[in-house]
Amino acid sequence: MELSSTAYVILGLLRKGAKTGYEIKSVVDRSTRFFWAASYGQIYPELRKLAEAGLIEGASKPSGGRKRTEYRLTPAGRKELRRWLEIEPEVFEMRDEGLLKLFFAGASPDAAPKVIEAKRAHHEEKLRQLAEIEPLAKAAPDRFPYMVLRYGVALSELTIEWCDAALAELREEEEQARESRRSA
Repeated sequence: MELSSTAYVILGLLRKGAKTGYEIKSVVDRSTRFFWAASYGQIYPELRKLAEAGLIEGASKPSGGRKRTEYRLTPAGRKELRRWLEIEPEVFEMRDEGLLKLFFAGASPDAAPKVIEAKRAHHEEKLRQLAEIEPLAKAAPDRFPYMVLRYGVALSELTIEWCDAALAELREEEEQARESRRSA
């Protein structure tokens, strides 16, 4: 059975203990979403597939009149997670609509500063969010969540520096164009 990346997110999160689909989404939103997001529309179908494959088990745990299923990793699921961790990653993909728009900004150069400013603001917000969850990453039972958090911080800081340099470059080009028009 071919598993999706979302399936491995679920297996990895269940390694730390039983969780409901809602709890998995909540943990994703505070952790992996900074580099690998997962929606409810991805999580719940994957939970069913993983259960059918015997990699996780679900148990009914009603709460406050709501139906809830709590999932836990099976020995086969733990083995599959370890197997996946030992193979080389296939995907190092970055998808960034802002960079895509900037790449094509020659069609509307006035849009470029807005795209870069939005990218800068996004990474400032990401730094704020990462600072907020840093204590959780530091308190993790192993050092790897904190290691990944530090990568996110470094990447956002680098991106903000790049945005500042790109905006300065655009301002300089704009000033040179004004100077050229004045002297013509």
